Amino acid sequence: MDKPPLLLSGHIKNVTSLAVLGGNQKTILSCSYDGLIVKWLQGVGYSCKLQMKDNTKIKRLAAIESNILLTGFDNKVWRMPLTDNGFGAADHVDIGNQPLDISIAVDTPEYTTLVSFESGVVLLNGLSILSKIDLGFVVAASVISPDGKEAIVGGQDGKIHMYSVSEDNSLKEEAVLEKHRGAVTVIRYSPDLTMFASGDANREAVKLNNMLFHTARINSLAWSPNNKMVATGSVDTNVIVYEVDKPASSRITVRHAHLGGVNAVAFVDECTICSILTGFNN
Repeated sequence: MDKPPLLLSGHIKNVTSLAVLGGNQKTILSCSYDGLIVKWLQGVGYSCKLQMKDNTKIKRLAAIESNILLTGFDNKVWRMPLTDNGFGAADHVDIGNQPLDISIAVDTPEYTTLVSFESGVVLLNGLSILSKIDLGFVVAASVISPDGKEAIVGGQDGKIHMYSVSEDNSLKEEAVLEKHRGAVTVIRYSPDLTMFASGDANREAVKLNNMLFHTARINSLAWSPNNKMVATGSVDTNVIVYEVDKPASSRITVRHAHLGGVNAVAFVDECTICSILTGFNN
C-alpha cells in the first residue's frame, strides 16, 4: 500500500467485468458495455483488443487459458478462443433467458459452465446445453466448483442454496444458508475449495462472520491465490482486503479506489489486486 497504483486506460464505456489468467506472465482481460474486450499483460500493459460485432453488449466475462465466455443483455452465451496473438472467431448459444452470472468448472474435461438466469440455471458443455433447471426462487448470483460437482446459488431474498451436481446434470439441494440481509450479489470459492465467500446488496460480505464495512452494494469479490485474503469491491468506491484468519479490524481499505464505484476485483498474485470501475475511460 506504500506504492501508487498502476492505472490502465483503454475503454470508453462502462467496464463491466474482469478476469485474470495465470501462467508465467499474468493475463488480465477486461470488457466493457459496448462489446470491447481488452487483453493486458502484467508488466507490459496493453496487448490487444477485440470489438464484438453487431453492437453486442457485454455484461459478464469468464475465462480459462484457452477460451473466453461472455454474456450480454440478450439471451446469448458467447465463446471464443484466446490465443497468444489475440482472439479467435466467436460462436454462441441461445439459452432462452437473459443470463445473470457465469462461472466455469475449470477442472472438468470439457469445462462445464454454469449460467444463471432470473428463475434458474443452465449447465453447458461447450456451447451445448446439458440441462436447464427452474429453481423456484428469484436468482441473483451463482458459482460452480472447479470440479463441477457442486453449485451455489444466491437469491434475491438473501438465501444461499447449495447443490450437488448429479451425473445426469440435475441439481440436488443439500443446504440453505440464511446469513445475508440483502440480495446476494456475488459468490466465490476459495482456490483450495475449503471455503466460499459471498457479498450482498446490503453491503455485507460473509465468510464465517458477517463483515459489514462497505457503505453500499458489494459488486465483486475475489480470493487470493494462497486462500488467505478476500478482496471486495463496492458501489461505495472502496476496495477492502480482509485476512480470513484475522479479525476484521486488520482489514485494509483502499478508499476512493474508483470514484464511479468498483465493478470488479481480482488478485493478480498474493500481493497484487486489479480492479475496474463503473465509470468511463478506465
